[in-house]
Amino acid sequence: MTPSDHNDPHDHEHFGPADAATLATRDGSRATWISLAILASTAAVQLAIVAASGSVALLADTIHNATDALTAVPLLIAFRLARRQPTRRYPYGYHRAEDVAGLVIVGLIAISALAAVIEALNRLVHPQPLDAAGWVLAAGVLGLAGNEAVAEYRIRVGRRIGSAALVADGLHARTDGLTSLGVVVATLGVLAGFGRADAIVALAITIPIAFTMVAAARAVLHRALDGTDESTLALIEAVAGAVAGVAHVEGARARWSGHRLMADLTVVVDGSLTVQAGHRIAEQARSSLLHEVPRLADVTVHVDPHDHAHEPPLAP
Repeated sequence: MTPSDHNDPHDHEHFGPADAATLATRDGSRATWISLAILASTAAVQLAIVAASGSVALLADTIHNATDALTAVPLLIAFRLARRQPTRRYPYGYHRAEDVAGLVIVGLIAISALAAVIEALNRLVHPQPLDAAGWVLAAGVLGLAGNEAVAEYRIRVGRRIGSAALVADGLHARTDGLTSLGVVVATLGVLAGFGRADAIVALAITIPIAFTMVAAARAVLHRALDGTDESTLALIEAVAGAVAGVAHVEGARARWSGHRLMADLTVVVDGSLTVQAGHRIAEQARSSLLHEVPRLADVTVHVDPHDHAHEPPLAP
C-alpha cells in the first residue's frame, strides 16, 4: 500500500529520502568531473614524457590513467540520465544506467590490461634503451600521487552515496597508482643496469589490475543482478516489525537501482482493523523505513490481515 494521493497528510515525510537521492547523484557527478580533470592532466604530462623517454612501463601507466579518465564518461552519462524524470516507457526512471556504466568500466579495465600486456611482451622481446630517466621517475611519482588522490575521493563518495560503479572506478584508480609505483621501480632497475626491468615491471603491473578487475566485476554484477545483503533485509524487517500494530513482516525484498535502494514487503496486521487503520500502519512503516534504512529511496508496503481463526490452538 503506497500513497498516491497528493492530499495524504503523510506525503511530506517522504520528501527527505528523495532529496537525499538527488543530492547523492549530484555528489557522484561532481566527484566524477573532478577525477576526470585530475587524471586527464596526469595522463597528458605522462604521455609527453613517454614520447621523450620510450619507457614501456610509463606507457602502461599512461594507458591506465587515460583509461581511468575515460571511465568517467559512462559514469557522467549515467548520473545525467538519473536526473531525468520517469516516463511511460521507463516508469522507474533511468537509475539502472549506473549499473550499465559499471559494466562498461569493468570492460575498459580489461581492455587496458590487455593493451599493457601486449606492449610489455613486445618490449621484452625487443628491448629498447630508456632515455630521460629522471623525467620518468618524476612521472611515476606524479601518477602515484594523482591516482591515490582520485581513488580515495571516488571510494569515499561512492560508499557514502552507495554507488558500486563509483567505488569500482575508485579501485581502478588505486590500482593505477600501483602501476605508477611500478614505473619508479622499473626506472631504478634500468639505472642499476638491468635493461629489461622496464618491460618486466610493465608485465607485472597487469597482475594487480586483473585482481582489481575481478573484484570490481563481482561488485557490479552483484548489483546488476539485483543482489543485496542479508544485513539490509534484516534491518528492513526489524524496522517495519517494530511499528505499532504490525504483527509480523513477510516477503521483504530489496534491490539497488544505481545508488538508490528500493524495497517492498508485507506487514501483517490485525484482521479486524478497518482499511483506514491498516493504511495508517502501512504509512507509519513506510515512513520509519525511509528514515532509518540507509540509502533507501523508495519502499512499497503491502498490508495483509492476520487471521486469528487459523492460528493453532494454544497448548493446555
